[in-house]
Amino acid sequence: MKYKSMLKQAVLASSMLALTACETVQTTQGGVVGVNREQKMAVSADALEQAAREQYAQLIAAEARKGTLNTNPAQVARIKAIAARIVPQTNVFRPDARSWAWEVNVLTSPEVNAWCMPGGKMAVYSGLIEKLQATDDELAAVMGHEIAHALREHARERASQQMVASGVISVGSALLGLGQIGQQGAQYAYMGLVGLPNSRAHETEADRLGIELAARAGYDPRAAVTLWQKMGQLGGGGTPKFLSTHPSQADRLSDLTAYSQRVMPLYEQARKTR
Repeated sequence: MKYKSMLKQAVLASSMLALTACETVQTTQGGVVGVNREQKMAVSADALEQAAREQYAQLIAAEARKGTLNTNPAQVARIKAIAARIVPQTNVFRPDARSWAWEVNVLTSPEVNAWCMPGGKMAVYSGLIEKLQATDDELAAVMGHEIAHALREHARERASQQMVASGVISVGSALLGLGQIGQQGAQYAYMGLVGLPNSRAHETEADRLGIELAARAGYDPRAAVTLWQKMGQLGGGGTPKFLSTHPSQADRLSDLTAYSQRVMPLYEQARKTR
């Protein structure tokens, strides 16, 4: 019993050591939607941004070789025009984002997808535009959501969580003699109890910041609701909520409806000045 107690204390000590290596940061200001959660980072922003730039350059070069990069001038002009209105609004959440080397491209693919890497490197897939028959307001909701992930540095936060968890699990498994099966089980437990709920939190934060970005840019924030309704119609049967990295469809639509109403005054004001 004493030996097990000492082992538990050692695991706890290793956990505390890993946590103390993390930097507590507030990546963005709260805005009207009030996203104020502090984040613990163990990975440097510079390291992640450099990796993102390299990955983005490789991906764009590969798309160019395949002839799938910016093949539809009308789509490209449309996406770039929306980005040109949203990007200046990032100043509300973090002033340094205005100096990022923003870039947006359209990739010809049936995939319904879009993303924004750390540092402002973005891509929108033609499948998202065409399969959803997305309006400009709906595209602004998608792009605002993806930009919000970059502003909140969610990729860096996930990498930091995985780094800390991996170190703690490895040390703990060795000390407790869990072996390969035990360590794998601990990793699954981490993902189920910590990893996936945090991912859902990231999605909710990106939804809320995204609709504020869109509203400030003069796009109707209520389009986020119709966008995710269309997404739900494409998706078929839903994944069980406790195993999903996204909020349930009902939860997401309820939250987006409430927060789109909260930012409606920003949208109305932006319309007057355009």
